Amino acid sequence: MDIKGILAITDHTLLRPTSSWEEIKEILDDAMSFGCASACIPPSYVEEAVYYVEKGLAICTVAGFPNGYNTAETKVFEAENAIENGASEIDMVINLGWVKDGLFDCVEEEISMVREAVADGVLKVIIESSELTEAEIIRLCEVVTNSGADFIKTSTGFASGGASFDVIALMKKHVGAGVGIKAAGGISSFADAAKYMELGATRLGTSRLVKRAIAGDFS
Repeated sequence: MDIKGILAITDHTLLRPTSSWEEIKEILDDAMSFGCASACIPPSYVEEAVYYVEKGLAICTVAGFPNGYNTAETKVFEAENAIENGASEIDMVINLGWVKDGLFDCVEEEISMVREAVADGVLKVIIESSELTEAEIIRLCEVVTNSGADFIKTSTGFASGGASFDVIALMKKHVGAGVGIKAAGGISSFADAAKYMELGATRLGTSRLVKRAIAGDFS
């Protein structure tokens, strides 16, 4: 198992509402030490984090998190503000109510608006797959592809479930060329991470893998 390769596509994540700056600094230090793809942190810490890492690590943050029912304009502002503060990656949550109403054109338009706000940064679109039917996931693979986003992402980690092998395999089958797949939520072992990668995940969102690496547990 390529532990270094797994960590290289991992967004080391801390998005708890109670996250303190001391905890954020620990996440940043560990992400840099283990060569992670980014640190995904709350928007309010982005500017400090960018200064702290001094270009030693990509800083990722969120928009419309965790529920996704903010207005499109609010998500655009959140994305623009984060980019202005130095973030290079944005993980946005879609409007799940629109999905349930069948308003996929509205979902695509909103993602496209955030895509424009992110400019040259990386945009990952969280669809909260645990709350969706298989048909809705398939349709959203098309929507995310058409929107110009860089990744489709399974989960916030704050809903009823996280990533699953079946969903990653489904996304791999239906997402367009050039769109990455981020598995997030509940990834607790390197063995599971390797399986997600085998099925098509090109980015992972978790805090547990780095913690396991620190402990010397590479199972």
